Parts: sequence; structure tokens; C-alpha cells
Amino acid sequence: QICNQHNAEAPKLEQAFHRMAQAEPNLDHDISWVLLPSHWAKIVVALISFLCFANSYDGDFVFDDSEAIINNKDLRAETPLGDLWHHDFWGSKLSSNTSHKSYRPLTVLTFRINYLFAGGFYPVGFHVINIILHCIISVLMVDVFSILLGGLQFTNKGRRLNLAPKTSLLAALLFAVHPVHTECVAGIVGRADLLCALFFLLSFLGYCKAFRENKEGHHFSVFWVLVSVLLGAVAMLCKEQGITILGLNAVFDALVINKLNVLEFIQKLIRKDKLLENAGLLRKGLLFRITLLMSGGASILYIRWRIMGTGPPAFTEVDNPASFADSLFVRAINYNYYYSLNAWLLLCPWWLCFDWSMGCIPLIKSVSDWRIIALAALWFCLIGLICQALCSEDSHKRRILTLGLGFLIIPFLPASNLFFRVGFVVAERVIYLPSIGYCILFTYGFTLLSKQAKKKKILAVAVLGILLINVMRCALRSSQWRSEEQLFRSALSVCPLNAKVHYNVGKNLADKGNQSAAIKYYREAVRLNPKYVHAMNNLGNILKERNELQEAEELLSLAVQIQPDFAAAWMNLGIVQNSLRRFEEAEQSYWTAIKHRRKYPDCYYNLGRLYADLNRHIDALNAWRNATVLKPEHSLAWNNMIILLDNTGNLAQAEAVGREALELIPNDHSLMFSLANVLGKSQKYKESEALFLKAIKANPNAASYHGNLAVLYHRWGNLDLAKKHYEVSLKLDPTAPGTKENYNLLRRKLEQLQKKGG
Repeated sequence: QICNQHNAEAPKLEQAFHRMAQAEPNLDHDISWVLLPSHWAKIVVALISFLCFANSYDGDFVFDDSEAIINNKDLRAETPLGDLWHHDFWGSKLSSNTSHKSYRPLTVLTFRINYLFAGGFYPVGFHVINIILHCIISVLMVDVFSILLGGLQFTNKGRRLNLAPKTSLLAALLFAVHPVHTECVAGIVGRADLLCALFFLLSFLGYCKAFRENKEGHHFSVFWVLVSVLLGAVAMLCKEQGITILGLNAVFDALVINKLNVLEFIQKLIRKDKLLENAGLLRKGLLFRITLLMSGGASILYIRWRIMGTGPPAFTEVDNPASFADSLFVRAINYNYYYSLNAWLLLCPWWLCFDWSMGCIPLIKSVSDWRIIALAALWFCLIGLICQALCSEDSHKRRILTLGLGFLIIPFLPASNLFFRVGFVVAERVIYLPSIGYCILFTYGFTLLSKQAKKKKILAVAVLGILLINVMRCALRSSQWRSEEQLFRSALSVCPLNAKVHYNVGKNLADKGNQSAAIKYYREAVRLNPKYVHAMNNLGNILKERNELQEAEELLSLAVQIQPDFAAAWMNLGIVQNSLRRFEEAEQSYWTAIKHRRKYPDCYYNLGRLYADLNRHIDALNAWRNATVLKPEHSLAWNNMIILLDNTGNLAQAEAVGREALELIPNDHSLMFSLANVLGKSQKYKESEALFLKAIKANPNAASYHGNLAVLYHRWGNLDLAKKHYEVSLKLDPTAPGTKENYNLLRRKLEQLQKKGG
């Protein structure tokens, strides 16, 4: 649809619109910078943005990737596609009280497509898509910056003109190579920010298309305004920040399309002048378009709130300590300090960290804290920029500074703690979009300096130097994101007080089998945060495995005292108590764990082991059966059921359980082995032999497999084959219990047969 304005006004408006480019100062005039054709500029930006992050293409799944991708059932083909619209980003039901409430179904859908095309969890495809997305976004930034810095002007044929080709190229390059973007590009979970930014920019460009002119004069297209709202909704379905584009479109409309003087507007509002007629708001359709944007935004937010279900997510004090401070003064001063840190990351992105929570940034509790200087510096700069944006006599400066501040501040608002509590202190990923505003302000500042400088080439070389340093920093930081070990260790020098950093380094070492080093980092994590229950749990686990049971029990008891609903710690405490032969306490701990996590197959498995030790066979079988119901692929629970039934003489039941297990887990060699033993005792030698051979093929170096197959052949009368497998078993494990005795018995029998034959 096309909304034509009053015919009497059309010629004047058309002339004013045509004069837009000529009336605006040319930002490119004083820049000693190469002028490239538009397509070449975009190719350069694409290549350089690719160069920055190309070395992350073969990185692993790191940090949050495990939960959002590897452990997310929404990526699997067996999960109905409809579930994506009812689950959060991590695969939990939105209606659950434990849900993170981050609703990003379109991002999860792209992960699912990645998974299906790759045929599994192969990170290369995920990383390549992220790199391509950043390149596309950087290329789109050339067009976006040309509008924001040069204004919006179309030819008679409706083609948009780039009135600031040099400055838009510089700003796009600054965006493309900013090191703070590494988390979004090199970390696969950053796909949410990239997709959000893509549709965010498309929404803005779509809104600009609403103002193409034709022979009838100045008009706007309702169709493109609605398309812009729709793209804003899509951006929000990728990440919550996307909704802010609707506010930015309104700001752009007022400043660029309607050339609104904000200060003059406020003064007229205060004086209660005939505002609408004087400002021309109704005449140019601004109020109608803003109504469309606001209505669309309100509808999207309402639907989002209804889907979210149970209200905002619940975060803990360690996630965002300032938000839990009792004093309003402490909360306000720390929030502002966090803003200054975000601003510093944009200005000097040298100290980057995957996580800034848990003691990384101690709370400011007094005005005597020297860090107050950072707040003062931030607000000094912001107030100065705001004053220039409002009061400057240069309308061009007012427009650029206001747009720069708008793109810097408005996309950051969802992360600001002003409207709701967020689950982080500082997060580099959330300044991907606000960096657009930073690039506008930096580029505009550079043009002002170039205008005043006598040696413009020196200034241009300095900016090239900044770009080159940023490219190198991006490449270095991307390499750190390739593996968890490099990523976690890189954070030790940036946030040495962050307990989570030490915890993650310790966990990475423990996963690699280096328990001694892991203990050191876990202990440091607990020292830095004495209430860090996850570090206590993991440290307790390692000490349990090293048979340091007393300290393990102390740590796990403290963990459940601090967090009574910590099911994993209750289960591990039960395992330790079982090892200490305090069976009643162990049983109580297991049931407490199940009380707090009803679907807990591993806990039922350990409870079954406890009952087996106490010769409570029926209880043990019931516990293991519960484990397999909750987790059908729980091989250990199936195995223990088969073995217990075998040992108690229930061969028929053991065989039935074994066959049931193998139907569910057909390639599990341990199950083949256990069922083969049962079949051998039931004198089903042929079937038993087939299963033993299949198990040996899957795991040829298991001495017990060869030893038990040898026993089967021994019983069956295939003495030569029995001798062969006894020898293989003894070669693999010379100390195998019973095998040497059986082998000696077989040898004596063979010698007797040879003597009889002789």
C-alpha cells in the first residue's frame, strides 16, 4: 500500500527531498582514503572479515556449546520440530521454573539443520556458518553506514545513492575487524547474536525502502514498514535484542526522514505550541508510522510474554551480584560501572574473557573506590555527546551523533538491568549490535580530526594501524576459542579472581585425566567463592576416586548444606557414604537426590548397587529397572541386572533381560558378553559362541572375553579352540583370575588324550 500525502504539499516536499544530498556536508571530502566502487568496497569488507575469523573454522565445541548443541535434544531428528517453539535455547520447556527463558527457536532451527546436514556433531559446519554470517553482516554494514553517515537519498529510478562511500567503508571495516565480536563468531552459541544482527539490519534497510520517491512526490510504503516490523520479529526469534530495531527505526524516521530537531521539539512541547502543525509530524506521516512500529512491537512482546509462560527466569547471586545488593545506591553504581566496562571493551578490546561473573568484577560498595573514576569518565563523555547531539547548530552533526548514540544505547538496553535482571555481569556477545553505534561515533570523530589536521595522511595511516592491530587481535582471539583449554587458560590473566575460570580450567584438566592439576584449580575456585557448590561437587568426586573419602564427604556435605536441592551432590555424597559402609545414610542421600530430581537414572543405578551390596536383590533389580526406564541406553544398569539374575540362578529371566537390552543397545559389547555367559550356562552353545565372537570383534583386547569364550569351548568340547582363546586371554592379562587354572586343566586333559591316542 502507498500512503500519498496532501497534494498541495507534494511539490515542496519533493524539492526538499531532492536537495537532501546537496544540503548535507560531505563527510568524505577531507578523508585521505581510497574511493572504491560499491561492489569492490563490499568485497574488501567481506575478505577482511573472513580473514579475521577464518582460523576458528576447525575449532571444537567449547563452553556453552555443550549445553546449547551437544546436550540439546531439540537438534535431534527424533525430536518433533514443533517442540522448538515450546522450548528455550537450551532445550528445556519454557513452562519449567528452571528454564532460562531465552526463546530463540530460529537459532536452534539453524543448529538442527547444521546437525542434520553434517550427520552428527561435527563442529566444522557450525563454525563455517558463523563465519559466513559475520561476513554477510559486515557487507550489509556498508549500506547501513552509508545511510547513517550520508543520509537517505534515491535517484528518480528508486536506486539508493551512497553519499559517503569512504566513511561508510571505514565504519564497515571497523565493525568487521572488532575483536569484541570474536565470541559471537568463534563461539558457536554466538549464532544467536549473528542471526539477530542479520535480521536487525534487514529490518532497518527494509524500513529505508519505504521512502523511495516516485513522480508523485514524497510518499512512504506501508508494505515496507510492515515488512520491517516482521523482520524485527524474526530478529527477536533469533535473540531478544532484535526487538530494539523497531525503536531505532522510529528514531531514524524522526531524525533523517522528518529532520526533527529534538531540542526544538522538546521546547515546543514544554511551551505547548501547536506542535503537530509546526513540526510537520502528521504531514509527513511520522505519527502513523510510529504507531505501526509501536503496535507491532507491543504485539510481538505480548506474544513473547505469553509463550514464556511463568514469568522471568530466576538467576543466582553469582550470576549477577549487583542485582542482589540490598542498597539501591550499590546497585546503581555497579550497573554504571558495568556500562563503563562495556564502553572500554569497545574502545580497547584487549582484555577479553569468556565469562566475567563470579568475582571477576568485585562490587563497588563505597564512593572511595577508585573505580568511580570510570563512571565519571563514561558520563562525562556521554553528557558531552548528548549536549552536542541536542544543541549543536550543525544539523548534520546533530543527526549523526544522535544516530550514533541511538545505535550504541538502544540495542544495549535489554542487557542493562534497567527493565529486568540479567544473568551476567559483562558479556562481550551483547555488544555486537551496540558496536554499530561505536563505529559511527569513531568514524565521525575521525572525519572531524581529518578536517582539522594538516597532515591527513598520517591520520589515515594511524587508522589503518588500528585496523591492522584489530585484525591481528581477532586472529589471536579466534585461535583461543578453538579449544576449551586455550579459552579457559586465556581467562586466567584477565580475570584471576573469577572462580568460574578456575573451575573450568580444572574441569578441562579432569576430563583429560590430569586429576592432580585439576584438584589445584578446583581448590582455588572454592577459595575464591566458598559457596561454589559445583566446584565442591567436582572436587569431591575426584577425591572420592582417589579414595580420600573423609575430605570428599566434608565437601559434598557442605555443598548440599549450601544448596539443599543440589541432586548431583546428594548422589555423590551417597556414593562416598556407601564406600565408607554407612549404608543407611547412603540410601537416604540417594533418595534425597531422587526427590530433587525425579528423573535421575544414574542415581537409581547407584541405589541399585547399594541394594546389591546389602543382598536386597529385588530392591536392586527395581532400582536398575527404573534407571533403564528413564534412560533406555543405560548399559551399566542393564548389565548389572543380567549379572545379578545370572548369579542368583535366574537364567531364564537373565536371558530375557539381556535380549531386551540388546534390542535397545545392539552394539554394546559388554551386554553381548553378559548375555553370552548366560546362554553358555543354559547350554545354548552356538548362540553363546556367536555373541562372544561379536563382542570380541568389537573389543578384541578384553582378556575376560577370550577367557570366557575359552570356558565355553571347554564345556562344549572344542578343546583346540578353548586352548587358543585361553592363550590369547593370558597374553592380554597374565593375572586373569581362574584363567591360568582352567588353562592348566585343559593342557593336562589334552596331554592325557594324546597319551591315549599314542
